[in-house]
Amino acid sequence: MPSIFSRIVAGEIPCYKVAETDDFLAFLDVNPVVKGHVLCIPKKEVDYIFDLDDELFVNLHRFSRRVAIGLKKVCPCIKVGVAVVGIDVPHTHIHLMPLNKPGDLNFGHHIKMEPEEMKALAAEIAAAIE
Repeated sequence: MPSIFSRIVAGEIPCYKVAETDDFLAFLDVNPVVKGHVLCIPKKEVDYIFDLDDELFVNLHRFSRRVAIGLKKVCPCIKVGVAVVGIDVPHTHIHLMPLNKPGDLNFGHHIKMEPEEMKALAAEIAAAIE
C-alpha cells in the first residue's frame, strides 16, 4: 500500500506545494510545529533515509537546501532547522522548520493554520525558491 506521501506525489491527495523537481517534492506540513514547517521528500518511496542510494540521498539534501534558503527569505528566523525522524510516515522525509529558539523544534507542540493561510504561505515560499 502506498504511503500518504506517495499518494500526494500521485496527485491523489492535495498538498501545499512549495517546490518540485522530477525526483523531489516539498510541501507544507499540514500539522506544523511552526509556521513555515516544510517536508522535503523523494518521489520514490523509500522508508528509511539511509536506504536511499547515494545519488538520491545527496540530491535530496541539495533540494532541501534550496528549499531552506527560500523558506528563510519568507519566514523570519535565526536558522532553518533540519530534522529526520522517519517514524510517523514510512517514506523518507526531511523536516525544515524556521527556528528562533531551541524550543521551536518540538514535535510535541503543533500550531493551527487556516487553509487560506497555508495556501498563501506555500505560494510565497515557492516564489522565493530559486
